[in-house]
Amino acid sequence: MAIKIDRELAGDINNPSAEVIAYCIKEHQKELDRLEKLSNTYDGKHDILNRKKESNEQLTNVMVNNAKYVTDMNVGFTFGNPIAYTPGKDKNIDPVIEAFDEMGIKKHDREIGKDLSVFGIGYELHYLSILADKTVPRIACIDPRGMFLVVDDTVEAHSLFAVRYIRKFDLEGKEKGWNIEVYTPQWLIVYRVQQLSFSDPERIKIKPHYYKDVPVVEFRNNEEKQGDFEQAMSLINAYNVLQSDRINDKEAFIDAILVLYGFNLEETTHFEAGDKNMLEAPAKAEGVGAEWLTKTFSEKDVDVLSKSIERDIHKVTYTPNLNDENFAGNISGEAMKYKLFGLLQLLVTKTGYFEDGVKKRLQLLENILNVSNKGVDVSGTKINFKPNLPINKKDIVEMIRDSQEFIPLLISLGWLDDIDDPQEVIEMLNQQKEADMKRAQRAMGTQSEDSHNDLDDELEEEIDDDNSNVSKEK
Repeated sequence: MAIKIDRELAGDINNPSAEVIAYCIKEHQKELDRLEKLSNTYDGKHDILNRKKESNEQLTNVMVNNAKYVTDMNVGFTFGNPIAYTPGKDKNIDPVIEAFDEMGIKKHDREIGKDLSVFGIGYELHYLSILADKTVPRIACIDPRGMFLVVDDTVEAHSLFAVRYIRKFDLEGKEKGWNIEVYTPQWLIVYRVQQLSFSDPERIKIKPHYYKDVPVVEFRNNEEKQGDFEQAMSLINAYNVLQSDRINDKEAFIDAILVLYGFNLEETTHFEAGDKNMLEAPAKAEGVGAEWLTKTFSEKDVDVLSKSIERDIHKVTYTPNLNDENFAGNISGEAMKYKLFGLLQLLVTKTGYFEDGVKKRLQLLENILNVSNKGVDVSGTKINFKPNLPINKKDIVEMIRDSQEFIPLLISLGWLDDIDDPQEVIEMLNQQKEADMKRAQRAMGTQSEDSHNDLDDELEEEIDDDNSNVSKEK
């Protein structure tokens, strides 16, 4: 969660004071309870599992992890297909694409997407690593419970510095303080402190990072920085309570109490379980009987309530229930889009905010790659998100073919979800056309040679016939 402070109070942003760092850490700590609860909900550590009765009787508590379903589905929909990058006119981003491939950017984007879905916010740290005696750029997804960004209080919220704090332990597992990493536009400064109050900090490292900006990118899930299932938490808890009580009622029904009335049993009377005489004996007299004492409930009403809560969960989170009969396997991709209309609107918001972070990512990579004179220019780069949804690829191919006269092929090829680099595909198409032309030329050359050979044979035969006739006349 980005923390806003007055730029003047920050002082030297390349060397923030201990007082400023301590204040920012304290502000970040206020969000930890909320972030921890969201993380526990995704991990399946729901409140229902801690429910107990006042008596000593055991309760059966079940947990249906609808939160994990919402997050996993939304991450798959949004980042199941990799992001495609199209360079601006006459711009070079090839070194950036190569760096992305070495980083494993596809997996990284899914990790960021998961943090966004759970916490509503995600952090990406840029750093340099040595690989095969070569310094290469790297990125890492950092848990938002241990990192935050500090920005100024202007409408543009310029990044001032970022802080990451890590608890340290010795070999016996005993806590030995904290490492505080401060990322400024020029430096990485590392402190060792005993408490997060940041009293008596010990600076243990300082080194330049060459990114020419704060090497931390903050991604947002939406304007409110809320997770995908955060507003459905009460519904998720209610569903767990209902399903748990449903099972407890069943168990209570099985363990019903037998009520005998209208007579007294002798002290020596003993019935074994399953003994028919236990019920038949009292029935011989008038006004006596035996009944099971059970709680009456309507299973049908409970089922209706259960399905109603489940529908509300999918409605509030815009996540479709793919087990629903409306998602039959025989409907077309176009019809599926109408059923997923709510999800598509959600993806527009998610990808819009994610694009802001990707632009900052591209700028940081341009800065670090141009230190080695790579000639990178990311200005004007188009960032294309392709939701991982059912599509009719035949229709898209026909659209690409029919749009050639008024839409550049470089753009229309991006409509296909399995094409990451349209420029590379165009080069492959050009190479294929050249190879086809060469084959056609070779084929035409062979045919021409064969035709000339046939003419020569015919002329030789005519000359031979004429010579034989002249000889006969003589």
